Amino acid sequence: MADDLRQEQERILKLQRSAFTQSRPEPMSMRKDRIKRAMALIKENGEDLAKTMSADFGSRSIQQSMITDIAATVGAGKHALKNMDKWARVEKRPVQFPLGLLGAKAEVRYEPKGVIGILSPWNFPVNLAFAPLMQVFAAGNRAMIKPSEFTERTSLLMKELVKEYFTEDELAVITGGPEVAAAFSSLPFDHLVFTGSTPTGRRVMEAASANLVPVTLELGGKSPVFMGRSADFAKAGERIALGKMMNAGQICLSPDYMYVPHDKEEEAIAGVTQGVHNMYPTLLENDDYASIVSDRHFERLQGLVEDARDKGADVIEVNPGGEDFSNANQRKMPLNILRNVTDEMAVMQEEIFGPLLPVKTYSQIDEAVDYVNEHDRPLGLYYFGQDKAEQERVLTKTISGGVTTNDVIFHVSMEDLPFGGVGPSGMGSYHAIEGFREFSHARAVYHQPKIDIAKLGGFKPPYGKATDKAIAQMMK
Repeated sequence: MADDLRQEQERILKLQRSAFTQSRPEPMSMRKDRIKRAMALIKENGEDLAKTMSADFGSRSIQQSMITDIAATVGAGKHALKNMDKWARVEKRPVQFPLGLLGAKAEVRYEPKGVIGILSPWNFPVNLAFAPLMQVFAAGNRAMIKPSEFTERTSLLMKELVKEYFTEDELAVITGGPEVAAAFSSLPFDHLVFTGSTPTGRRVMEAASANLVPVTLELGGKSPVFMGRSADFAKAGERIALGKMMNAGQICLSPDYMYVPHDKEEEAIAGVTQGVHNMYPTLLENDDYASIVSDRHFERLQGLVEDARDKGADVIEVNPGGEDFSNANQRKMPLNILRNVTDEMAVMQEEIFGPLLPVKTYSQIDEAVDYVNEHDRPLGLYYFGQDKAEQERVLTKTISGGVTTNDVIFHVSMEDLPFGGVGPSGMGSYHAIEGFREFSHARAVYHQPKIDIAKLGGFKPPYGKATDKAIAQMMK
């Protein structure tokens, strides 16, 4: 069975690569047509996709899905259509003096790589498959997508829709479990994009390395929130609550823990708590609040809370409606704020990916900076406060994939900013011109003039005075 699955994936890859090679050079109009069809697929089936995502989660806001997965993905397509002609221009580069005077020319051509594999996760199943696809198409490539088995209905619907809008040699969706994903990540693609956890990212990169496939890894990590003393704690609290409660915290950029001034801890926690009350007066029957995606993930999050409590953390359950979650059968989990956390607790060792918010305190902001620098480089980093000098200190002393100040997560929604991690939170990026270049090969082209440059430059044996002169000139 495994061999059959592998052979089917290899067949599609071979088909796409053959079509890619035969169609070169492909006009920009063809690339744009593919982006327009991808946008039409998303627009025309947005409601169905949103409902299917809700069914996969158990409960997930249709409106949230329409914003995060449908409209945002259409936005990525629009941005690519608007900018791709500019991105794809041949770049003239200077040549060393005096070659330019003799007629030599140099240029960089951004050319398609071929067939790109996209391994997408379950938390934003449509966006994280189709948003990178827009740039993959803009760069002139074909693509194969392997979406997550955790959102199985959504993956199957995407597979059916892709067949309606695309030929198999342009775009194909491969569905299945971990063994299918393992086979997929070991295919000899021209580039592989993976979004998911850091441990899985390591395995994907290892599999890709056997074929020297370049990878873009969008991983996660523990994205910190720095609360400066100059922060508006009520406003900041609500914004942190929004970022932490959206998709029930199942976001790679979700604020993972909060670092607050020691004497402002109560105020900071009150701000987040009030934010939850303002936005989610109830949780269990509230369609705006998502369920945890699976029983396994739900149990893992419950385990993180218990482990923290056993090791001395104070657990504050933010339950605005005073609801009984103990007998609820819908994997809904209130926000748990954890105080007095230590690095011995699992919640401070692994990415949370759910509605838990550990709080740490500092007396000087440099303590928080040092803590972040001692740990893996995060995907996102957030600073709240009006003190510009302190903000700049935090930004220049730390390293992270991206930053949002006075809010969380928002930098990912700026289509003109590259999105990616650094170190264990990922490598490479997409969005903006950086994404186009990620899926392109920067091909160096040099045009030699008729004159014998090698002889003129003293590079042609037998070496002699002209050679010595050239060396002396080059060493000046």
